[in-house]
Amino acid sequence: MLLRRLRAVGRLGRVVVHILHGVWVAWREFDGASAAHRCARIQWWSAKLLALLGMRLQPMGRFQLGPQLVVANHVSWLDITAVHAVCPQARFVSKSDVKAWPVLGWLIGAAGTLFIERENKRDALRVVHQSAQALREGDTVAVFPEGTTSDGHHLLPFHANLLQAAVATGTPLQPLALRFSDPDHAVSPAAAYIGDMTLAESLWTIVCTEGLVVHIDILPQQPVDGLDRRALGEAVRTQIAAALGVSADSAAH
Repeated sequence: MLLRRLRAVGRLGRVVVHILHGVWVAWREFDGASAAHRCARIQWWSAKLLALLGMRLQPMGRFQLGPQLVVANHVSWLDITAVHAVCPQARFVSKSDVKAWPVLGWLIGAAGTLFIERENKRDALRVVHQSAQALREGDTVAVFPEGTTSDGHHLLPFHANLLQAAVATGTPLQPLALRFSDPDHAVSPAAAYIGDMTLAESLWTIVCTEGLVVHIDILPQQPVDGLDRRALGEAVRTQIAAALGVSADSAAH
């Protein structure tokens, strides 16, 4: 037990150093940098953070070229990092609370994240317009349409309003199925960031857990094909649920 705690403390120390190094890199290099350089640094930093946390990344499938709206289920605060390790060009839409996270909030913003006040309908409309403009310019935008994290054993209903950006621009949706496992659990409880858990508590749980694997299934793209946002939400939710092996009874709304 003592050895395990010492290992976790050492792991945590290396993670803190890496996060601070990420701040230095973003502050020193991102202003005026090319998109290719930014993506390379984001991918390197994200993959290394997962490795320092003791996680193994296991992607399946390949991303298509061109603008796309990435749609994923949401389990952990590490979901953004995991996706950036395989798709560093993704600009995430994230709740505004994330900006208040010490250090990490600034880093997530530096990666091009679009922040949204979930309870403000006018702000949601603003983010939809910003997302649509980014897609028109050839960017990849990523959303978590559940709106919050789950324990990984089921999918919450999808809020389809953010999918309107894809409808407005005719951009295909790229569904991803995210799952964390460990040697004792096909769906690890260690990575789930739910309830009243703090970021510090979640981080400590993760560094204390051995053998964590983050699985990313890159599923077939869903073209818009004249569908409205609710129909698209139901279609990609069904895809993600099937990949995770969970029920998709609740519809998008």
